[in-house]
Amino acid sequence: MILYNTTYSVATEIDTDWLRWMKLFFLPAAMATELPVEHKILRLLTELDNGGVTYSVQLNFSAMEDYLAYQELHADTLRKRIQHRFGNQFVSFDTLLEDV
Repeated sequence: MILYNTTYSVATEIDTDWLRWMKLFFLPAAMATELPVEHKILRLLTELDNGGVTYSVQLNFSAMEDYLAYQELHADTLRKRIQHRFGNQFVSFDTLLEDV
């Protein structure tokens, strides 16, 4: 299993809107590609006060080939939609993990 994690630090002022949008748009759009097999959003509870809220958005893939296809065909479009919707009110970074 391949876990693609994106950690987002979201401005407090947009936290509720961002979370709702991710649940109603982003995750359904990602799952509609039929490449991830599961998804999850988690809120970080042990963070320093950085003026925002931190989330982990996780997409699980059965195989590396599915993850690579997602990156090649869909990830950039979805990233651009998040950027267009929320501008500079968040920062993010990606990590890729393997279930061992």
